[in-house]
Amino acid sequence: MPLRGLLYFAQQFEGLVDVRGENIYGKGRIGLPTPEYIVFYNGSGMETDSQMLYLSDAYSAGHGKGCLECRCKVININRGHNRELMERCHRLWEYAELSAEVEENIRKGMVQHMLLTEYDEKKHLRHTFEEGRQEGLEAGMEKGREELFREQIHKKLSKGKTIPEIAEELETEVSVIEHIVSHP
Repeated sequence: MPLRGLLYFAQQFEGLVDVRGENIYGKGRIGLPTPEYIVFYNGSGMETDSQMLYLSDAYSAGHGKGCLECRCKVININRGHNRELMERCHRLWEYAELSAEVEENIRKGMVQHMLLTEYDEKKHLRHTFEEGRQEGLEAGMEKGREELFREQIHKKLSKGKTIPEIAEELETEVSVIEHIVSHP
């Protein structure tokens, strides 16, 4: 986790420097916000309420060696941990309870089918394509009907028919014909 944090902070600082238009090659110091790296952990295997992880633990020379450190505070948000935090943040408590219930149901085999069901991207895309194709066909057909209707009106007008006569022949309201004639 500390390595992930280091890479994340590097990206964030790079973006901040870029947005500000700072010169990283200049002589002046560039002020940066002080980072805090906290991870809410709900996996298994962590018995304590929190622990501190260090990037230098991954160095071949060991903890505390080298010129670069990144500390990651890991907070256990599993059911039964960090009660004070859970009391202050009800949503976090709800999440911890939901996670615990899901884990219990997994152990009981109640959600096995859901977990084993795979997302089939090709099938999803095929259905999405077909739905879009159908919508496109329907929209195209509707546009074609509208164009044919307009053509019929203009042909009848060119033959000298009146708007009320055209409305009667096409079995529609006079106002519809008037609107089409006035908006070619």
